[in-house]
Amino acid sequence: MTQRELVVLGTSSQTPTRRRNHNGYLLRWDGTGLLFDPGEGTQRQMLLAGVSAHDIDRICLTHFHGDHCLGVPGVVQRLSNDRVPHPVRAHFPASGGEFFARLRHATAFDETAQLVEEPVEGPGVIATGPFGVLETRRLDHRIDAFGYRLVEPDGRRMLPDRLAEFGIAGPDVGCLQREGSVRRGDRTTTLEEVSEPRRGQRFAFIMDTRLCDGVWELAEGADMLVIESTFLDRDADLAERYGHLTAAQAGAVAAGSGVRRLVLTHFSQRYADPALFREEAERNFGGDVVVAEDLERIPVPRRDS
Repeated sequence: MTQRELVVLGTSSQTPTRRRNHNGYLLRWDGTGLLFDPGEGTQRQMLLAGVSAHDIDRICLTHFHGDHCLGVPGVVQRLSNDRVPHPVRAHFPASGGEFFARLRHATAFDETAQLVEEPVEGPGVIATGPFGVLETRRLDHRIDAFGYRLVEPDGRRMLPDRLAEFGIAGPDVGCLQREGSVRRGDRTTTLEEVSEPRRGQRFAFIMDTRLCDGVWELAEGADMLVIESTFLDRDADLAERYGHLTAAQAGAVAAGSGVRRLVLTHFSQRYADPALFREEAERNFGGDVVVAEDLERIPVPRRDS
């Protein structure tokens, strides 16, 4: 059985609070684990959330502000401490290569895990695999920043009624999916006759940024959009000045991009009531809104049918 969910390890911006840790998000996508923006304390949050170092296949950093990367030393050392046997690939803005080197080798340790650095030079596809395509877009922050987007290839959905009508069952179904057609007796049945197109699922991860083209490109058609909403609308001037979004802007992006589930996170510690973020986002977006909480597990929405 496949599993697609977001494990929230932290949701606070800039500084942690009593209830919110620095950023950290693990996306489980079938057999692949992508760790986004591990801030300080991520290693302990992983323990509390039931996430193992063995679950991590890729580390994806949007930028090199501390609340998005100060957990890297602990995570990297944990990979070796736990003898993770598979390569772990690290994506980060290439302009911050010196920062990543310092984080990776922050202290002495016995490095046994294989960490493969794959810096992001610019927008585009950065990885492909069983999970689909992982791509980036440039964001508009105070330093170089990139958002990430995972796109599953389109496929086809088998139609049981049509299969029964054409007498296709058992091993013939698998043969039809692999070969595109199957012949029984004097008739050849094609895959198109007994199935319909199925759009691949999409996940988008957008952190510190002003509104820009990259935000819209990443969010387009996302089944789940994880997006910063650092400020409320009453502080929109601060959001613009420091390169962030408001909850209202996040809701507008979700509405304009056909998003199915909107996950708000990266909250400023100046606000005591998280319900305000939901209220603002819902003014612009009538879909599913989740105000992320630390250690929460948020499923990627099931397919429409």
